[in-house]
Amino acid sequence: MNSMRKLLVFALSAIAVSVFAIRLLPAGSQEKKYDPTAAALEAISKMDVGQHDWPMWGGWPSRNNTPEGKNIPTEWDVESGENIKWAAPLGSQTYGNPVVANGKVYVGTNNAHGYVKAFPPSVDLGCLLCFDEKTGKFLWQHSNRKLAAGRVVDWPLQGICDAPYVDGERLWYVSSRGEVLCLDTEGFHDDENDGAYTSEPLASKDDADVIWLFDMMGELGTFQHNMCSCSVVCAGDVLLVNTSNGVDAGHINLPSPNAPSFLALDRNTGKLLWTDNSPGTNILHGQWSSPTYAVLGGQSQALFAGGDGWLRSFDPQGDGKGGSKLLWKFDCNPKETKWILGGRGTRNNIIATPVVYDGLVYVAVGQDPEHGEGDGHLWCIDPTKKLDGGDVSPTLAVGADGKPIPHRRLQAIDPSAGEKAVPNPDSAMVWHYDKFDANSDSKFDFEETLHRSCGTVAIKNDLLYIADFSGLFHCLDAKQHTDGKPVVHWTYDMFAAAWGSPLIVEGKVYIGDEDGDITIFELSEDMKIIGELNMENSVYSTPVVANDTLFISNKNTLFAIGAK
Repeated sequence: MNSMRKLLVFALSAIAVSVFAIRLLPAGSQEKKYDPTAAALEAISKMDVGQHDWPMWGGWPSRNNTPEGKNIPTEWDVESGENIKWAAPLGSQTYGNPVVANGKVYVGTNNAHGYVKAFPPSVDLGCLLCFDEKTGKFLWQHSNRKLAAGRVVDWPLQGICDAPYVDGERLWYVSSRGEVLCLDTEGFHDDENDGAYTSEPLASKDDADVIWLFDMMGELGTFQHNMCSCSVVCAGDVLLVNTSNGVDAGHINLPSPNAPSFLALDRNTGKLLWTDNSPGTNILHGQWSSPTYAVLGGQSQALFAGGDGWLRSFDPQGDGKGGSKLLWKFDCNPKETKWILGGRGTRNNIIATPVVYDGLVYVAVGQDPEHGEGDGHLWCIDPTKKLDGGDVSPTLAVGADGKPIPHRRLQAIDPSAGEKAVPNPDSAMVWHYDKFDANSDSKFDFEETLHRSCGTVAIKNDLLYIADFSGLFHCLDAKQHTDGKPVVHWTYDMFAAAWGSPLIVEGKVYIGDEDGDITIFELSEDMKIIGELNMENSVYSTPVVANDTLFISNKNTLFAIGAK
C-alpha cells in the first residue's frame, strides 16, 4: 500500500474532512435503543462459562460482536510490549477467531510452530490450540492430519479456519478433516480419557481428549471444497453445522450434490438428528458460512447461509423424522446476477455469518478472497414475515410467459430470453445496500459502493458496521431506510483488504486489515478515528474482548492486550 497516501487519508479523516463522511439524514430518535451487549450477557449467563467470557464465534448465538468491556486499550505496541499482557506464537497462517471461556483461550491455526513433539513444524496439520487466559501458556492441541485427497478438500497450511463453541467442560468444533468433534476442555490434564471415544492416537498432556467424533465425509459423503470451515452454534442440546459441501478441483462438478449442506447433531452424543441438502446442485463454489440461532417471532430459528447464495431458516428441532423443517428462504443475489468461474461474474455465495439485531437479520454476500473484488450486497431481513417454508425473497423469477422459473445455479433469469424478476408480495426485505450517491453527482464512485465481503456485520446503537474485501469500512443506520435503501453515514478506505469483522466495545469500533493495521473508530454517526495501530503481520481474523482484555490474532501470533 502507498504509505504516504494512507497517512494523508488518515489525517484528513481524523478531522472529519472526507467528503464521504457525509451524514445523509438527521440523527435518529433519542429514544432508548435495543442493547445487544445486555442481550449477549443474558445469553452467556445461561451457559456454564464466565459472566464476561466470549465462548463462541460472535460471542453468543445471535453472532453480534458487541461484548462488555472496561478500559479496553486504544494504544499498544506489539514491538515494545506496551499494553501487551502476553503474546503466544501460532502457526504461519491463522484465520480462526479467538474464543475465551473458563480461563482458556482457543484459536485455530496450522502447525508451523510445532507445539507438540510428535509433530514438528515441518508436518502440516490443522490445529486447534488451547492457552491459559491469564498467562498465554500453551495447554494442549487438537491435531488434524491432512486428508489424502489433498488440496481440493484440505488446502495446504490453511489449518483450522473456524472457531469452537465452549460450554462448561466441553468444546465443539469442525476440523479440517470434515469431522465434527466434542472435546474435553481439560484435555488430558485431568489424567482421564473422558467420553466414549478412547482411541486418540496421542494422549499426552499436550494432546486433546476427544469425547465423540462425527465424520461428515465418511458418514454422509460430503465433499468440502478446499477446507471445512464452520463455527458451530447450539440451540439447547441441538448442535447446528454447515458441512462445507462444494465443488471439485475443476470448480464445475459437484461430487456430492445430494449430500447435506446443513445438519443437526445431539451435542451430548454426536447422534445425527436431521440433515438438509437444499442448495443441492446449485452450490456455486464452497459453503464456508456459520449458522446463527435466535428465537424470532416466537419461533426458534436456525439461520443457515448456503453456497447457492440463499439464506434459509429452519426449525432447530427438524421435522422429527430425520429431515429439516424449512421456515423461510431468501435469495441474497439480485435475479439478473450471473456466476462466472474465477470470480468474474456478479453472483455471489455467502461467507459471512448472519447476525440478529433487535428482531431483524443482517447478512452480506461475497466470494473466496482468491476471486478478487466484485459487487457486494447487504440485506436486512424480517425473519417473521412468513414461517410456512415459503420464498420471501424481494423478487421472483418468471419466464416470458409469466410462469415461475425454478432456481438455477448460474443465473436466475436471462433477460435476453424475456425472463424477468417481478416483485414478491411475500418479500421479507426491509432494506438492501449495494451503493449510495454521497455527493449527489448521479455516479457511484469506489467509495460509494459495497464490494464483496467475507465479513460479518456488528451493530450497536442502531449503527451497523461492515468491512468489504476491497478495503472499505461502511457505517450504516441499521433501522432507518427510505424505499428499501438504508441511511449510509460514511465509508472509510483502509487501503487494504479486510477478511475479518468489526468489534464494538466501550463506545469504540475495532477493525483489522491485511496490512496488519487495527483501525479504531468512535461509535458514532460521524466518522471519528481514534487511532490506527499495526500488529506487524496481516490480521485475517476478528478482534474480540473477554474479561476486559482485547484478544487479537495476526497471521502468526495471538496477543492479549490490556493494562498489565
